[in-house]
Amino acid sequence: MTKTKPNIPSLTPVESTYKHRTPTQDALRRLLHHRSAQAGMVILGILLLVAIFADVIAPYDPTAILKDEIRRDAPCIHLLGCDPAKNQHILGIDGNSRDLFSRVIFGSRLSLQVGVITMSFAILVGGLIGAIAGFVGGWLDNVLMRIMDVLMAFPSLLLAIAIVTVLGQGLINALLAIGIVSIPRFARLVRATVLAVKELEYVEASRALGGSSLHLLFLRILPNAITPLIVQGTLGIATAILDAAALSFLGLGAEPPRPEWGLMLGEERNSVFNAPHLVFFPGFAIMLTVLGFNLLGDGLRDALDPRLRGGNVG
Repeated sequence: MTKTKPNIPSLTPVESTYKHRTPTQDALRRLLHHRSAQAGMVILGILLLVAIFADVIAPYDPTAILKDEIRRDAPCIHLLGCDPAKNQHILGIDGNSRDLFSRVIFGSRLSLQVGVITMSFAILVGGLIGAIAGFVGGWLDNVLMRIMDVLMAFPSLLLAIAIVTVLGQGLINALLAIGIVSIPRFARLVRATVLAVKELEYVEASRALGGSSLHLLFLRILPNAITPLIVQGTLGIATAILDAAALSFLGLGAEPPRPEWGLMLGEERNSVFNAPHLVFFPGFAIMLTVLGFNLLGDGLRDALDPRLRGGNVG
């Protein structure tokens, strides 16, 4: 009597690949197929290349005064019919006889530095405050969260202006002010994650096995906060770039002749009608950079949120 083998359906190559895909690979796949994220990555990829190779791309020193050029002269591109006898200035000349194209190019490097530095500071400090408040609890949690509530009660830009006014004008103080006003957002985010996770069974099991408080906090609980921190940090970079540009526009951030987009807008704000190109190009650079980070942040949120798995992308 022969035994018949059970009819077990075999997995197709596509199904087999899906079954063995890790959560990280799955999230990366969703991110790469997310249309908004694709657009954001293209914009930010170009911006990053421009910032890295600014010395090669920019034809002039961004702070050099070109004595032979007319102040606030219109753009001159030889391929578009500009007089070959004139020096080529793709975006024109600003009010201090400097090449605007070179200043916008170098401004990309400064804007990326501003966003990354301020958000790194805010995530580290805010994350530490939120982790301690959520894990320890009690009166310490109440005190720390009430301080965060006070900071969040003020409009972020207004509070940053007040901090810079106290500390003094300058780009470093502006970065510190933007970082401080961004701390509460990350503190509350990490605290919420800690409160939701610290009573779960696997944390209680680690505690029963003798795990120290530092081990439980940093190795068992805080890894769950990485995903929301990545999303909020990406979106926060866009906000930081906008706030830094606003402070520089008001004369409280970057100081001349530093090539900073907000400072360029502030210097030429009275030329918006007679030389609109001096305001348009720095403003467009700010808009494009902020748009890139917002699109990427939206894509990261959709790709990393487990509740959206299996949903639409794009």
